[in-house]
Amino acid sequence: MSGVAALGNFDGVHAGHRAVLDVARNLADRIGSMPVAAVFSPHPRRLFRADEPPFRLMSDAQRERALLAAGAQRVDTIRFDAPLAAMTPEAFVRDVLVGQLALDGVVTGADFCFGKGRAGNAETLKSLGAQYGLAVDIAPTLIADDLEEHGKFSSSAVRNALREGDVAAAAGLLGRPWAIEGEVAHGDKRGRTLGFPTANIPLGDYLRPKAGVYAVCAKLPGHAEPVGGVANIGKRPTVEGTEERLEVFFFDFSGDLYGKTLEVELIGFIREERRFDGLDALKNQIALDSDEARALLDRQRAS
Repeated sequence: MSGVAALGNFDGVHAGHRAVLDVARNLADRIGSMPVAAVFSPHPRRLFRADEPPFRLMSDAQRERALLAAGAQRVDTIRFDAPLAAMTPEAFVRDVLVGQLALDGVVTGADFCFGKGRAGNAETLKSLGAQYGLAVDIAPTLIADDLEEHGKFSSSAVRNALREGDVAAAAGLLGRPWAIEGEVAHGDKRGRTLGFPTANIPLGDYLRPKAGVYAVCAKLPGHAEPVGGVANIGKRPTVEGTEERLEVFFFDFSGDLYGKTLEVELIGFIREERRFDGLDALKNQIALDSDEARALLDRQRAS
């Protein structure tokens, strides 16, 4: 297949990941090849920490779109399973990068580790690359200078920001708002009776951000521009909900969204999820949340 691959998990495709892809493009230009991305799927944490709560920042489809938009001309998937995890660093380079993918070169971040027991690092990759005719560059670590509390650009920093409800910091690290994508499913339709019909999207493997109410936007059928809304992420304690999900009430929209795949961007955190004394109190709060979300989205558009 050939190409110079930016290699990694790339969950979130944040600014640090895009810096690795930039180095891959430069290396590809120097040796007359093409820049590609090589990603692991499923994420290695699924094998080594199978009982861990959901943590993904992106679906595989979102990740592929983001990598292509960032300059990769192709996305290759490396299946991460027990046999791959048991490979020595040399076997991985010889059999996967050279044998399976037929790469001309590879670029990783400085903290990249690979092979059984994480025995290989960036310097190991350079040495093995020279042995097997694989050009290797190591991308420098990118520090989030204007986001000092989060340090370097990393998927972990994005996850920490989202768990705190700090969607602005997450967007700063990602270079775009964090988004949940999924198919609109049927719910209990209680929102209709309250005057706020919602689109319900299961959270699946996505990281659970701080439970609460958010200002959001999404591209909807029949609308050229993104449509704003207010969303709840959590279990809906007022109605004794047990399933964590995303529920979105879109402003100035009427239509059937069931079965449609939406990508909902989180723009701002409004408040924590809490239980209300009955549906009337909940309805009044949703109206207040909607007003605050509209104002937040207006400020965001004006900035």
